[in-house]
Amino acid sequence: MTNTISTFSLYLFVALGGACGASLRFYFSQLILNWLGKGFPFATLAVNISGSLIMGTLYGLIENGVIEVSVYRTLIGIGFLGAFTTFSTFSLDTLLLMQQGEFLKGMINILLNVSLCVFAAGIGLYLVTYATK
Repeated sequence: MTNTISTFSLYLFVALGGACGASLRFYFSQLILNWLGKGFPFATLAVNISGSLIMGTLYGLIENGVIEVSVYRTLIGIGFLGAFTTFSTFSLDTLLLMQQGEFLKGMINILLNVSLCVFAAGIGLYLVTYATK
């Protein structure tokens, strides 16, 4: 708890961020499914990459003193991104691909999610660090 924000307020920030993140995730996933179909879990991949980019950007903004840690980390980092990103969905998508005999697609899904999400988080952090110097 911080000196200026009550514990109750922080829980409200988590709830508000979570509701927004879950809603946007559903919308984003449906949009991508309509565009690209169900042959590969592109929706989960896209949500994970964009969430990683946002997380890296958020971390950079906090580390560089641009925004306050308590409110934004709680609202965006824990609430919004906790509901928006889809690691559990990524895990299930991969397992289902492998159970269906699509081992190559499963391995590609793991490789793309891990590498592109770490890369996206790095881009977000780099952009903020570069912009604040």
